[in-house]
Amino acid sequence: MSQAIVGTKTMVVSPHYLASIAGNRILWKGGNAFDAAVAVSACLAVVYPHMTGIGGDSFWLLYSASDKKVRAYNGSGRSGYNVTREKYEGLTSIPYRGIQSVITVPGMVDSWDAIIKEYGRLSLADVLEPAIEYASSGFPFSKDQYVNTMKNVNVLREYPETSSIFLPNNRVPKINEKFIQKNLANTLKELAIRGRDYFYKGELAKHIVYNLQEKGGLLTEEDFADHKGDWVEPLTSSYRGYTMFQVPPNSQGFVGLMVLNILENFDFKTIPHGSFEYYHLLVESLKKSFQDRNQVLTDPEFYSIPLEKLLSKTYARELAHSISLKKADRVMTRPVGSDTAHAAVVDEEGNAVSFIQSLYFEFGSCVVAGDTGILMQNRGSFFSLNSSHVNCLEPRKRTFHTLMPAMAFKDEKPYILYGTQGGEGQPQTQTLMITRMIDYDMNPQHAINEPRFVWGRTWGEETEELKIESRVNKEVIQTMSKVGHLVKVVDKVDKIMGHANAILIDDQGFLHGGVDPRGDGAAIGW
Repeated sequence: MSQAIVGTKTMVVSPHYLASIAGNRILWKGGNAFDAAVAVSACLAVVYPHMTGIGGDSFWLLYSASDKKVRAYNGSGRSGYNVTREKYEGLTSIPYRGIQSVITVPGMVDSWDAIIKEYGRLSLADVLEPAIEYASSGFPFSKDQYVNTMKNVNVLREYPETSSIFLPNNRVPKINEKFIQKNLANTLKELAIRGRDYFYKGELAKHIVYNLQEKGGLLTEEDFADHKGDWVEPLTSSYRGYTMFQVPPNSQGFVGLMVLNILENFDFKTIPHGSFEYYHLLVESLKKSFQDRNQVLTDPEFYSIPLEKLLSKTYARELAHSISLKKADRVMTRPVGSDTAHAAVVDEEGNAVSFIQSLYFEFGSCVVAGDTGILMQNRGSFFSLNSSHVNCLEPRKRTFHTLMPAMAFKDEKPYILYGTQGGEGQPQTQTLMITRMIDYDMNPQHAINEPRFVWGRTWGEETEELKIESRVNKEVIQTMSKVGHLVKVVDKVDKIMGHANAILIDDQGFLHGGVDPRGDGAAIGW
C-alpha cells in the first residue's frame, strides 16, 4: 500500500515540489491557505511553464473556515470584441498554434488579485516572492518540462521569441540544468509593485497588445481593460452521503457530479476494486456524461444549460439503467489539451483551496508577447466555427473549459480536495480517485498510484480508444476488449494519464496528501 504524507496542521500538494515549497513558505510567513494558494499558482507559472503561466486561465474552489462557506472563482477569459467567425473565413477550425489561436484574454492574474483581496492576509508582492526568485535566479529544469520540450521541440522552433526562452542556445536543457526566465521575472517584479491593473489596464497591457497585434493578433487594449473574473456559486451534489463541489460552466465540472450520480446506482460493496465491472461501469458512466456535456457546454451567458435536469438523481438513474455490462457504448468526443496544473492547500485554521490552471495545449499557443516572457494560451482554439454549434465563436464569449477543481465535504467540512491535469482525462481521473477514496477507503497516495485509464481523444485523430495502463489485470483488459471497448494497452505508469493531486482530512484533523508519480510534485505538511 502506498503511504500518503500526513500533516497535523497544514498540507500543500502540487505537481512541482518547488511550488509546494513556495506555498509552505507563505504559510510559515504568516499567510493563510488563500495566500499560499496564490503563491503556488504563481510559482507553477514559472517552474512548470510548459503547463501553465500568466498568459492562461484558472478556476478556484475556496472554503473559508470563518464563513463556513464554499465559493468558486471563474478566472477564465473571454474572446475579444473584434473576434468573429468571419476572421477565420476559409478555415474549418481555429488553428491550435500561432497568433490565430490567441483570441481570449488571460484570466489568471485577475484571479490572484481577487482572492488575495477577498481572503488573503499578505500582499500580492509577498506571495509573488518565490515565483520571482525562481524566474530571476533559476531553478532545476524538471523531468516533465524536459519530456514535454522534447515532444514539442519542432513546434517551438517555429516561434523565435518562444524558442529563445525554452530552447536556450537552440537546444533542450538537460534535466536539473539551471533554467532562467529573465523577461518573465521582470514582468512579475513590476506586477508585484503595480498590481492587477498593470496587467489589464497599464503599460504591460499596452505592451502585450502591441506585440500581439504586430503578429496579426485580434486582441485589443479594450479587451484587456474590460476583463473581469467572477465569483460564482459552486455546483453541488451528493455521493454516498458526502457533499460534492465543482465549479459551474463554462467549466466541465458538472460532468464530475453527473458521473457520480450515475455510479451511485451501483453497489460497489459487491464490486471488487480493479475488476472488469469497476472499470467498465466507470468508463460507461463517463461516456453518458460526456454525451450530454458535448451538447450543452459553453458560456452560460450565451446559452441556457439545463443543469437541474443533468444533475438530477432521477436522470442519473435513467442513465445508469441504460448501461449494459455486456456491451460498451459508442460515442465520439472532440480533442482537448493536456497542459494543466492542479494544486490544493489546507491551512491550520481549516481554510481550504482547490484550484487548477492552464495554457490549454503544452506551451499554449507557442506565442510569447514580445519581451514580457508571457506565453499566451490557445484556449480560444476550442471554439467551433460552426454557427449552429453551442460553443461557436462569438465576441466576448467564454469557451467550453476543461478545468475543474473539486472538493468533497463530510459533516459540512472539507474532507477531500482533488483534481488533475489532462483535459478530457480530468473527469475520468477524478472519478477514479474519488471512488477509490470513498468506496474503497484508499488514502490519497494509494488512490493516485493505482492503475488508470483515459478514454477518447487527447491528441491526434478523433478516436473512441480506451487507453489502459498495463498494470491492470490482463483478464480484465481482455474482457474489456471482448465487450467492445477499443482497448490500447499503454505503459505501466503512462504520462497520458495526467498529474493528479489530493488532500484528505481525517476524523482526527490530520491531513493526508498525495501527488502523482507521473509528475515532479510533492505533498508537504507539518
